[in-house]
Amino acid sequence: MGKKLRETTPLSEELIAQESPFISKKKSKHKHKLQEEQNEANQKRKLEDSTDVNKNDKKKKKKNEKHKTAKNSQTHEAKFEETELRGNGKVSETHEEKREVNGKNEAQDGVDKIMVTGKDANLDKYAALKSFAESKLPKEVLDCCKNFKSPSPIQAHAWPFLLDGRDFIGIAKTGSGKTLAFGVPAIMHVFGKRKGNLEKRTIPICLVLSPTRELADQISDVLCDAGTQCGVKSVCLYGGTSKKPQISTLRSGVDIVIGTPGRLKDLIEMKECHLMDVSFVV
Repeated sequence: MGKKLRETTPLSEELIAQESPFISKKKSKHKHKLQEEQNEANQKRKLEDSTDVNKNDKKKKKKNEKHKTAKNSQTHEAKFEETELRGNGKVSETHEEKREVNGKNEAQDGVDKIMVTGKDANLDKYAALKSFAESKLPKEVLDCCKNFKSPSPIQAHAWPFLLDGRDFIGIAKTGSGKTLAFGVPAIMHVFGKRKGNLEKRTIPICLVLSPTRELADQISDVLCDAGTQCGVKSVCLYGGTSKKPQISTLRSGVDIVIGTPGRLKDLIEMKECHLMDVSFVV
């Protein structure tokens, strides 16, 4: 037994000696692979970082380009405005002053810009009125405006067109004087058609349609007050009340009819309201 053990021991040592170089080679290969993987990962990170940097650079360039284009457009617009305002090589100082004053008034008073469009709207005869005297209307017609220093914006722009017989669409806030904006031209239209002889009135010449009875009543109050001073008669027709007083007023002769569609239809069908001579409609 002792001999056998002696004989076997050197063989086992030889096997271990033979196997050890293979194990070291495997370990070195594994280390080499790990290093390669780490190198690849580092290269990928570097590429990603460089792409991110390029993207950020592109974004910054785009922002700078947009900023430059916006500045160029603003300078171009400013130059274009200057060329428009130039007369014989010089900018008109009065025009610049007017623009500055308008800007201050809008900032202080909160008045919106007024846009007027239409055929020949830029003619001098359609320029906005600065005072009641510029309208050259009779004193009895302007008596309804005696409590005001000057025409409101809607009146100043509407009167030149309506007094010239033009169609007009006006948009203004509540309480801005819209009723007199069309009411005064309506009264002047009655004067023109009646030729000063208001006693011969039989059927109305002007018609004002209102969507509600409340608004019709408000318009009637203003127009009746304005017409009283110059002899122009108005009537207000709306439902919810007796027809008899309205019919009697129509039979006595009126110049202006203010009414809601429902009551107007009823009185037309009853042949009490005749609109064949109406030539001014609101």
